[in-house]
Amino acid sequence: MTVTSAKLDLSQTGTTLHRGATDSAWWRSAVIYQIYPRSWADAKGGGVGDLKGITSRLPYLHDLGIDAVWLSPFYTSPQADAGYDVADYRDIDPIFGTLDDAKSLVTQAHSLGLRIIVDLVPNHSSDEHEWFKAALAAEPGSPERDLYMFREGKGENGEEPPNNWQSVFGGPAWTRVTEADGQPGQWYLHLFDPKQPDFNWQNPRVREEFESILKFWLDIGVDGFRVDVAHGLIKQEGLPDWTGAMNMLDLTDMEKQHPPMWDQDGVHEIYRDWRAILDSYNTTGDDSKDRIMCAEAWVDPPSRAAAFVRPDEFHQAFNFDFLQGAWRAEDLREVIEKSYAANDSVGAPTTWVLSNHDVVRHASRLGLPIGRPRPNGIGADDEQPDAVVGLRRARAATTLMLALPGGSYLYQGEELGLPDHTSMPDEFRQDPTFARTGGKELGRDGCRVPMAWEKDSPAFGFNTTGETWLPQPEVYGSLAVDQQDGVEDSTLELYRTLLRIRRERDLGEGSIVELDSPADTVVFRVECRAEQTYVAVNLGSDPFELSSGATVLVSSEPGVTTTLPTDTAVWFTA
Repeated sequence: MTVTSAKLDLSQTGTTLHRGATDSAWWRSAVIYQIYPRSWADAKGGGVGDLKGITSRLPYLHDLGIDAVWLSPFYTSPQADAGYDVADYRDIDPIFGTLDDAKSLVTQAHSLGLRIIVDLVPNHSSDEHEWFKAALAAEPGSPERDLYMFREGKGENGEEPPNNWQSVFGGPAWTRVTEADGQPGQWYLHLFDPKQPDFNWQNPRVREEFESILKFWLDIGVDGFRVDVAHGLIKQEGLPDWTGAMNMLDLTDMEKQHPPMWDQDGVHEIYRDWRAILDSYNTTGDDSKDRIMCAEAWVDPPSRAAAFVRPDEFHQAFNFDFLQGAWRAEDLREVIEKSYAANDSVGAPTTWVLSNHDVVRHASRLGLPIGRPRPNGIGADDEQPDAVVGLRRARAATTLMLALPGGSYLYQGEELGLPDHTSMPDEFRQDPTFARTGGKELGRDGCRVPMAWEKDSPAFGFNTTGETWLPQPEVYGSLAVDQQDGVEDSTLELYRTLLRIRRERDLGEGSIVELDSPADTVVFRVECRAEQTYVAVNLGSDPFELSSGATVLVSSEPGVTTTLPTDTAVWFTA
């Protein structure tokens, strides 16, 4: 390979993309770690993770250097969608433990300086929720049915669904019920699984109930909420037909036309009321105790996403454009520029993310050919990612992400470089998407596999029995925590170093300047408290030289001093 002769010109003024916030509220620059409770640590040994298991592993997260923990749902649930089908929002499902276990977890986390963010699922409940059971028993037009989206069908005898909407998980978004007289009756809307009926958010009682749920968990001491399907609560009046795609994770159609089930303006009134509740729990003059909300809002363009983080609504919203961006310099530059422009226009931090429980892990995703659409799961019969290239790019992408001012979210196990389970036999799959599409969409099981703690222990240390609700791939053994802890240049130690330097240099609170750089590279200067930190990423095929006098602070690949190899990122001073 040749080395590009051009060097970085660090004397250039550059283009300022974002100026650091004047306040230092913790959530503006927080690094938040997502735990998928089913797959983190299993204290009982039954094969499903639990709250006591999470509590036992909190010191690991403290040592990693994160600020807060986001927990996916642990509420009472029949687990039709792994807990995103909630039957009781004020209690813990027995597979995870008890309400006392949850309280203990919050207390232990706070003692370690960690905050706890819990998932809230307001778009739909389980069909086993007491409200929905009462709605099924009640008559059409009753107050009980008005809590959900019940409608009369079309056709001579109501035999056709009220509209043509399809479920995100595949198949129709409507299910017909059998009435008390044994005859087919009304239809109810479920944008996801039939066991997840959508609430009617035009009903004041629904709004009152969720305000009460917020207060319940705030009184227990949680530090905030990640709100599931935050863009879906309000549907367009009249529920008109929709011919676009229903995959919530694909923003393509949203760019062309506005879907009637997503991102309706009426959702913002709801979140302004919620923000007022959270603010009422804050301590005046102490923003370190702010209670926060983060929106899962798959919307486009960025200006629509920014509407969710106006000063009186959410504190954060996931940057899914960044997650979905191709591994190309021009794509990275564009999404970073647009993200800062949109969020700065409303005074909100940009919140970066690369992996979560709904997408193929970036250690696998980035090992696929550049520019391909992001798959909804990878199976044994699919083209397999290049594991070496994928991990190399994943380490570089994270090195870039953690240098960017704003907040960042990490997904459990990414600090180990865990890939998706791309060879999982189909008989183990549990994602409702797999069943409802007849296997055409594999779904999200591959990214939800239990964590790897110890190479030579049962279930790689997930528990002591070896039972796991999803099978773990063999490669997880060599990537387990005990194989990387204290090992120089391991992915775990890279994350620890990145998080330590990020905190020491206050990178999350800084201003960021984009610099001109050689083709297929991106270079930024982050300025905070009179310090300048440079981050450079090489996405091209040839190495290039850093500027003379550069002092490397950390690099995504070992041995970087003056020359930056391909698929590598570096932080340095000059």
